[in-house]
Amino acid sequence: MKTTIKKAILPAAGLGTRFLPATKASPKEMMPIVDKPLIQYAVEESISCGIEEFIIITGKNKRAIEDHFDSAYELEEKLKSTGKNKLLEEINKLSHVNFAYIRQKVALGLGHAILCAKPFVDNEPFAVILSDDVIDPEYPLLKEMIKIYEKKKCPVIALEEVPMSEVNRYGIVDGKPEDGVYRIRDMVEKPRPEKSPSNLAIIGRYILTPDIFGILEKQKPGAGGEIQLTDALKRLVKKTPIYGYLIKGKRYDAGDKIGYLKATVDLALKNRELSGDFKKYLIEKAKTLR
Repeated sequence: MKTTIKKAILPAAGLGTRFLPATKASPKEMMPIVDKPLIQYAVEESISCGIEEFIIITGKNKRAIEDHFDSAYELEEKLKSTGKNKLLEEINKLSHVNFAYIRQKVALGLGHAILCAKPFVDNEPFAVILSDDVIDPEYPLLKEMIKIYEKKKCPVIALEEVPMSEVNRYGIVDGKPEDGVYRIRDMVEKPRPEKSPSNLAIIGRYILTPDIFGILEKQKPGAGGEIQLTDALKRLVKKTPIYGYLIKGKRYDAGDKIGYLKATVDLALKNRELSGDFKKYLIEKAKTLR
């Protein structure tokens, strides 16, 4: 698939505090859902759109991410010698993809993480994917967003309707429906429910243009003392149109323990090798909880 979006930024420098102690020395992005780490779902989603260049923003204790996407000669030879060709194919299916790694020395927020990738992006549009927002692999959200970008030639961000009681967990937009998308007028980071302009929450999929970097370079810290991407987009929308796309498929907040468990159950039930036995187990388990 040919695409105008050739590069994706995957911020992965966060501390993963919601999953401590599991993430004390291991990256949150390497936590598995069934048999793949969170970050691999994001990479495979991008590859399905024709993206094959990735910029991963890392930090302390994130070396496992680099190792995961690197070759593993001894493991590959072992799989070859034992005839485990299916597993060999599985671990090598990303060998054609190019990865660059940038160290974010201090976790100064999502906006700062994206700014770190500026030298690698050049003057072209790019995707930003937050790997703890897991999208059902059967739902082509990123493809749909790229189509909108190719039509509008403006930034596109993914939106999801959330309960008003939860708007203080997200960036929230004020938007007007227009031709199947929302023309965004304003946005605010983690508002109080009574002051929220809507319940349309920004989730972890963005198609951005290089003009965001100039704004991020001058952006002052916002909520949590961090450089917020939402604050930069709030300034950008005054200069150029930004569109929001309301997702139509399933999204899991795998950065939250309950969301992570829901993603694990649902994706395990879609796994051909596991679904039968796992479904039987869940049915039997449910009987004991009545």
